[in-house]
Amino acid sequence: MKLLEGKTALITGASKGIGRKIAEKFAEQGANVAFTYLSSVEKGQALEQELQAYGTKIKGYRSDASKFEAAEQLVSDIVSEFGTLDIVVNNAGITKDGLLLRMTEDQWDDVLEINLKSVFNVTKAASRIMMKNRNGVFINMSSVVGVQGNAGQANYAASKAGIIGFSKSVAKELGSRNIRTNVIAPGFIRTEMTDVLDPKVVEGWEQNIPLKRAGETEDVANACLFLASDLAAYINGQVLSVCGGML
Repeated sequence: MKLLEGKTALITGASKGIGRKIAEKFAEQGANVAFTYLSSVEKGQALEQELQAYGTKIKGYRSDASKFEAAEQLVSDIVSEFGTLDIVVNNAGITKDGLLLRMTEDQWDDVLEINLKSVFNVTKAASRIMMKNRNGVFINMSSVVGVQGNAGQANYAASKAGIIGFSKSVAKELGSRNIRTNVIAPGFIRTEMTDVLDPKVVEGWEQNIPLKRAGETEDVANACLFLASDLAAYINGQVLSVCGGML
């Protein structure tokens, strides 16, 4: 039996990178998958077509999870379409890097709204369904930067640290209803964003990782699959770093 057989999962920000690989892994393991995208419309539509090959129910939604009412509508639409919601992966996020003295208010606000407020919005909306079911899983995507900080990323680090604090609190609030909430903190992962970097810069970063390599999106997706499945039935309120030993 597949690990997520019969489960319905929502993955935000799934048109590319880590989110896309999580959506693939979940569909492969038997989950019905709802996912969101915003600006990458063509990639989102292409992913919907690709995932249908796994034989489960798949639907992509163009939705901005950082908007409270949009998140409420999204969850309502998913429950109408799929019947329920068992797993939520809050993955949507952006970066707008800059040193503190040069960082604008908009750069701060945009990153906090999209990275952190979206997690609040979607979790609040989905928790109502899970509380009725007395069952559910939240997996929130943080970063090693949220644990240890990083120069030039004060806004990003604050948003990702906020996700950890939020998730630990929700784990305590909802645990009695058999709803688990955990965090994944990826390290340096190869995605479309890192592919454009200078190979020498990437090599330098890799040498500072004990495993001497960057992570792959599949490394994060596998950790996500574990936390979403019943294999992790007694894991709640934890931060799992997928970083090759950086932390």
